[in-house]
Amino acid sequence: MSLRDKMLAVIGDVNAQVAEREELVEMIAIALLTRKNLFILGDPGQAKSYAINAFRSRITGAVQFERLLSKQTDEEQIFGRIDLASLLPGSVPEDVLMQDSRYQGMKRELEAALDDCRQYPADAASSKKVEELTARMETYRKAIAALYPPQPTVNTNGKLPEADICFLDEIWKCNDGMLNSLLTAFNERKYTNEGRTYSIPTISFMAASNELPNFNDPQEKILQALYDRLELKVVTANIADRDKRLAVLRDKQAGRFGSVSATITLDELERMQQEVNDIPVPDAINELADDILCELRKDVPVSDRKYLNYYPIAQAKAWLAGHTEVQSADLLALKNYLWYKPSDIPLVEVTLTRMCVNPMQDKVNDLWAMARGCADELNASADNGIEPRKAFRKFRTELVRVYGLYAALTAKAQADSEKQMLDKLLDDMENLSRSAHEKYGFTPTPLKELAEFN
Repeated sequence: MSLRDKMLAVIGDVNAQVAEREELVEMIAIALLTRKNLFILGDPGQAKSYAINAFRSRITGAVQFERLLSKQTDEEQIFGRIDLASLLPGSVPEDVLMQDSRYQGMKRELEAALDDCRQYPADAASSKKVEELTARMETYRKAIAALYPPQPTVNTNGKLPEADICFLDEIWKCNDGMLNSLLTAFNERKYTNEGRTYSIPTISFMAASNELPNFNDPQEKILQALYDRLELKVVTANIADRDKRLAVLRDKQAGRFGSVSATITLDELERMQQEVNDIPVPDAINELADDILCELRKDVPVSDRKYLNYYPIAQAKAWLAGHTEVQSADLLALKNYLWYKPSDIPLVEVTLTRMCVNPMQDKVNDLWAMARGCADELNASADNGIEPRKAFRKFRTELVRVYGLYAALTAKAQADSEKQMLDKLLDDMENLSRSAHEKYGFTPTPLKELAEFN
């Protein structure tokens, strides 16, 4: 089974556990494949947490961290607390001892000797061995302490800095003290405590909430930076289809809910990420993405940073679809990347559908409108008192310019359907040109020859 098939199996397995969450499940997969962060907005009881937990439970070998945030949540609960032993003279931080293979070997030997001592309490040799091993360990520990003078060390065992995948529920409940730490973690995968900076291995941060902050409120505006670090965003709703609701209910009643049949390892996920990164992005796709950006910026705020980082999402969508390179339809995944407010979603979706499902048709329509505009201006020239020959020369110049755009577009045509559209466009433009030439008493000349002559 290929890596792609394994990921699709996990997606299918999770989708079988939840109803009408296909979009969310796909975005969880894309977040993990691209190392991006994901935010889910929806009312309570819409299986947001369940879908995330169901997916991440199928990634074996990954260290998981989950926490429900509140105003009382402090940094120690998320990032770990200071190891007091690291502050005391003569003491050794726990993480140093954990990484010392010789010390750990002595520890295992002492544990075995203690077991013998418990089993044979009257055996003097066992007691003496325990005493000797204890003394050796203490001597060795003091030697280590001499090499590691006291300095603050954070005990991150079981906390976020050791997690491969992190889920924070009720994200907007975090207090101001947590905000900067989460910002650095989300954006740079780092955490700083007591002057020391720790790298965080987290692949993706996933967060959920049933509300959005009011960024117009000065007290909540500070959360805007954290909101921006959650690149992928999905809005959930209650299950709309009655049959699907009943199917989920029957599965729960029959005890079939929550079974796991497909998994992937952390190593496999890392190899999947590499395969996604290797998917080519043609220049035509980058140009289309730029066209989408310009179109959306009329109504939706899309930053340069967001635009310049769009392509991993398209690569992940292409990889999941089995494409050897990014295609225009793969940009539809940007629906959950380009919106800022939930009210932006319909416009983003309509724009992507119009420009990506058949992008060549959209460009052909634009060129035909330009050609028709040239003809309409020529036909109106007599009413506007423009000398006919002068009006015709302007028409021909403008139509040749449109033909130049058409010629550039033909170089990007790939599918037969696109080539057929362009052939029809050329026929229509030639008919416009022929009619104008005949009307003004000139011999019709193919647009290609006119372009070469000019």
